Amino acid sequence: MLIKNLKECEEFIGKDKTTLREILHPKNDNVHLSCSIAYAKLKPGDSSLPHRLRSTEIYFILNGKGVMHINDESKEIGKDCAVYIPSRSVQFIKNIGNRELEFLCVVAPPWHSRDEEII
Repeated sequence: MLIKNLKECEEFIGKDKTTLREILHPKNDNVHLSCSIAYAKLKPGDSSLPHRLRSTEIYFILNGKGVMHINDESKEIGKDCAVYIPSRSVQFIKNIGNRELEFLCVVAPPWHSRDEEII
């Protein structure tokens, strides 16, 4: 059985400028997973950098509100929203609220730095 506490996961700044904590990743956790899961947050007014992944990604919004940009589309999102991001799509998210925007990033296959391109 593998159980991890978010607070015990190291915090770092990702290539896209979001604050991240990798919750589960096969390279770190010695388990066979077809995806990775990270916790992300952005301060009010901040945006991630436009980027694209070779992987498919899902954002699940835990708290706050923002605007999700995927290719030429933009939509406001908030708590309890799930966002499907097709592979190779140009994407970024902006926090438009007055509190931290917190979300989970589920990436399949698991995230790898070589698969991420900052635009």
